[in-house]
Amino acid sequence: MRFIHIADVHLYATPDKEFEWGENRPKEIEETFEKVIDACNEKDIDLLLIAGNLFDLSPTVEDLIFVDDKLMRLEKTRTVILSGSDDYIVPGSESAAYKFRSRTVMLPPEKTTNAYLRGINTCVTGYSYGKPEYSERILESIDPGHEDAVNILLGHGGDKNHMPFRKDKLAAKGFDYVAMGYIRRPVHILKNRMAYAGSPEPLGPKETGRHGYVLGEVTDEGTKISWCPIARRNYMDISITMSPELSPEEITKNLEEKLLKLGNENIYRIILRGFSKDNMSFDLDRIKSRYNIYEVLNMTISDDDEKMLRAENEKNMMGSFIREIQGSYTIDERIRSKALRYGMEALIMAGEDR
Repeated sequence: MRFIHIADVHLYATPDKEFEWGENRPKEIEETFEKVIDACNEKDIDLLLIAGNLFDLSPTVEDLIFVDDKLMRLEKTRTVILSGSDDYIVPGSESAAYKFRSRTVMLPPEKTTNAYLRGINTCVTGYSYGKPEYSERILESIDPGHEDAVNILLGHGGDKNHMPFRKDKLAAKGFDYVAMGYIRRPVHILKNRMAYAGSPEPLGPKETGRHGYVLGEVTDEGTKISWCPIARRNYMDISITMSPELSPEEITKNLEEKLLKLGNENIYRIILRGFSKDNMSFDLDRIKSRYNIYEVLNMTISDDDEKMLRAENEKNMMGSFIREIQGSYTIDERIRSKALRYGMEALIMAGEDR
């Protein structure tokens, strides 16, 4: 039995709406979901698992019809949907009573449900959200729902307010696979047995790294999963080392060369590091006109910064560290300069956190 596992799609979300590229993000999230449907058809997938937060908010009947129409394109794939912490469905609502025209099962809220799919001899078990939070350890109480079948647990959460669990307890239940949602980055919890798929398309600057879906297969030999990238864009951090010896033009050129290699589809945070005489800035307009820059973080250290930090920390551990590094003539000058810079940056970050 071949499956694709996704979660946290967040249809209708509007990330980066304050930026020029944000206008296109809701459509891109929708298009990435459609690419998952295409992958199901191309890879001859038996089952599509959606582990919560398919929608950004609790779906209306119109929202469910919208998704139902898209799932009608699946040629052979069955779909099982779990409602999550953001797209929870209130018991007894019109949305909870919706009947899909596509080969889709939406697990009802507020109870453990088994969806046995006879054609592929697979039982998907889960507990859909009927409200935003559950502090109870619900997932640990769920057992496989069908003997002599492939058994999959479809879950959502993991922190103290969203169905907390211990992975060893879930592993001991004997499911062939545990498909999790809620965490927006992919996490392989237990080799070939349990994973967070992460969101197919990243939804915010903290969600760096690649995004996609889990591709899996259950055979008589067991379960094997792999991870497939699919996102149109990724959030990335780019560090540029400043130096009094470099002109603004040289720094701009270095930055452009890095961005050129990574492409103009991604969304970047530029981090300025190193020493400068006056925390010098440089013109980013040309770069911003070509690339998606959501933030420029200036962590450079000027002469004035250095004097102030040394004075403020003269009598503490960091002051001792600075004096030790400065007085260590056995350390290469380049390494000594780098160590001082890292120490200064740590002090600046600590000051911002207070």
